[in-house]
Amino acid sequence: MNIEQITQRLHAIRDQNDWRRFHSPKNLAMAASVEMAELVEIFQWLSEDESYRLSPAKLEHAGQEVGDILMYLLLLCAELGIDMEQALLAKLADNERRFAK
Repeated sequence: MNIEQITQRLHAIRDQNDWRRFHSPKNLAMAASVEMAELVEIFQWLSEDESYRLSPAKLEHAGQEVGDILMYLLLLCAELGIDMEQALLAKLADNERRFAK
């Protein structure tokens, strides 16, 4: 996955639709949260076991919501100047230090 190329494609869609005015960090964080809630809704009322065995339609829907979440996070990182890959690697290293045994 080339984050820079994906971000450029997202910006092209944003710019073609005149959405930049809506893409403040606050709005992008809120949009990512809404999409996360839509992902959670897929699993609502399922047992732990059922959550591992989604129907093909629900699995596709979950993938679409994950894609939405990732797109909003990429746009948020671009607006704030956060290097997503570096943020992820730094957090992974921190978790390894704190939790790996």
